[in-house]
Amino acid sequence: MTSASGHTAPRHSKVDYSDFAHTGPGTLAGRYLRRFWHPVYLARDLTPGHAKPIRIMSEDFTLYRGEDGTPHLVAPRCAHRGTQLSTGWVEGDCIRCFYHGWKYDQTGQCVEQPAEDASFASKVRIACYPTVEYLGLIFAYLGEGEAPTLPCYAELEGEGLLDVSTYVRDCSYFNSLENGIDEVHVAFVHRASGFTQFGLNWDIPRVSAEETEYGLVQYGARANSVTRVTPFLMPNILYIKGSPEDTESGWRDAFAWRVPLDDLRHQSFNVRLVHVSGEAAQRYLERQQQQRAQLAGLPSAREVADGILAGKLRLADVEGRADIITIQDHVAQEGQGAIADVASERLGRSDAAIILLRSLYARELRALAEGQPLKPWIRAEQLVATSGV
Repeated sequence: MTSASGHTAPRHSKVDYSDFAHTGPGTLAGRYLRRFWHPVYLARDLTPGHAKPIRIMSEDFTLYRGEDGTPHLVAPRCAHRGTQLSTGWVEGDCIRCFYHGWKYDQTGQCVEQPAEDASFASKVRIACYPTVEYLGLIFAYLGEGEAPTLPCYAELEGEGLLDVSTYVRDCSYFNSLENGIDEVHVAFVHRASGFTQFGLNWDIPRVSAEETEYGLVQYGARANSVTRVTPFLMPNILYIKGSPEDTESGWRDAFAWRVPLDDLRHQSFNVRLVHVSGEAAQRYLERQQQQRAQLAGLPSAREVADGILAGKLRLADVEGRADIITIQDHVAQEGQGAIADVASERLGRSDAAIILLRSLYARELRALAEGQPLKPWIRAEQLVATSGV
């Protein structure tokens, strides 16, 4: 069966513990993911007094920053006549609807209705969701009940520069999750990139993986007896040693949260700690600015990847771009289809981490469906990721 978007719809039963791609309200994977905090916006892109419409896991929301700088997340529409709340005005910590002036506070409580009796507003409330600003990101908890404590990431709190970025990819978040723990792809997808320059993919590793208290860890053992260690934190966080952009800044601690926007798109929120300070930090920022200026005059990574997938370009035509790694991953992951057809795959021993990740997800979704206890993933005080060079 083919969907309206032209993608082959996956075959799955009424209760399918291997359906990780569908994350909308009521789906098993969606219910599971909503039990965790997720980044939903770059903090620098939401200024005080502004509101934005956002979509996460096939649900719409209104994100706004109060005039005091605090971010808030509420339902997407006014309870009166259903118009989009993000088109309204932020007043203090409240948002007022553009249509008829109904005003809601940060808890979703209606506090004013200019054309109605004063007693009516107290009877109206819309949904609200906890938010926390941390590491240059706005995190939200979209699940039911009391939100758990937002985990901290000591690996990103050390001395250096925080480099925060995001991109949208037109495929399931699970394509990206599996790509992150697929170390063999580095030797092929990224053979012409900074990974080659700094020696990460000089040979094809022997891959193994094991479950941990926080998720799983993948080991990529190389011929020189050095092993790259890659932790993956359930349900959707990859931690790697990111390749340097120069010898001065060195290897970077890099975390990436892959968050579904809907079933066919996801957004990656990326935070890297670059280990530079003082004059070296200033030089790094200047190099970043130069790269952005160079890319500003070129087609976007999204346009280039689309051209390659359509056969209009070759990867060899764009290898000199500063964003080549992003383009390469766009092509590889979207080339699988918006939702990968896992029934047609032939996995091998190098796919040990992918096989393990799928088994962890399937186990947790089955437990959720059957009302059994879920594994309480425990965040280690300090994780260790290594480059493997």
